[in-house]
Amino acid sequence: MPRKKILLSVTTYPLPSRNYDELVCTAGFLEDGSWIRLYPVPLSFLYELKSSGVVQRTKYTWIELDVEKRTDDFRPESHSPRDYEFKDLVVGERLNTDHNWDARKKICLNKVYTNLAQLLEDSTAPSNVSLATFKPTKITGFEVEADTTDWKPVWLALQQQLSLFSNTPEEPRKVFPKVPYKFYYRFEDDAGQSSRLMIEDWEIGALYWNCLRDAEGDEKKALEKVRQKYDENFRLYKDIYLFLGTTKEWHFRRVKNPFVIIGVFYPKKETQLSLF
Repeated sequence: MPRKKILLSVTTYPLPSRNYDELVCTAGFLEDGSWIRLYPVPLSFLYELKSSGVVQRTKYTWIELDVEKRTDDFRPESHSPRDYEFKDLVVGERLNTDHNWDARKKICLNKVYTNLAQLLEDSTAPSNVSLATFKPTKITGFEVEADTTDWKPVWLALQQQLSLFSNTPEEPRKVFPKVPYKFYYRFEDDAGQSSRLMIEDWEIGALYWNCLRDAEGDEKKALEKVRQKYDENFRLYKDIYLFLGTTKEWHFRRVKNPFVIIGVFYPKKETQLSLF
């Protein structure tokens, strides 16, 4: 497999429902706009990247490394790093939001689904599409459900993954507390088909903890702040695209809809200029 240049665009929040080496989904785009999934990736790698000694966020950053197609994963986008210590990694530029995300749009919006039935058909064999950019016709709701407050025993596997690439012990519970809520978008496609999918994006988990801190531990206030951003602000002012992905287990089982929301792409809505 040749060296790949990848625009990192997706990192999901760690979930104990995932298999050991897929607890965190890291995915992005190749230069031609096609999707690629990369795992396992050390969780510390997801915090920050260093380019010429400068720390930068990972999202929408170009990286170059050697990858290999995973032979244990039937999904065509799934790869693993050839060097698990990432010694061959080269960090490139981070695409900014200038001109209403224009540079990001050119890569991320090359192929956009608008019909759920078509995406689900493409997710079956032999295509097995497992990553997609989806444009809902309308976001109809943002929902919150209470979840368990502690990690299940599989958290031990996550602890192992945290230290898998490093000789320095980490404190995963302090770094990755479990979000005690689940977040969902309800939306319609271009055929009027309604869907409800869970949002597993790292960004929404981090937002909850930041809002909880600002609310001095008041969960009700924190959830309201999350709702304001993902529901009111996004629906009123943002042109929403959803990054969708499957987990290997549910895709392999061929459930009716194996997709979850693994990222939200949200440039501002653009209004047409008057001709007069």
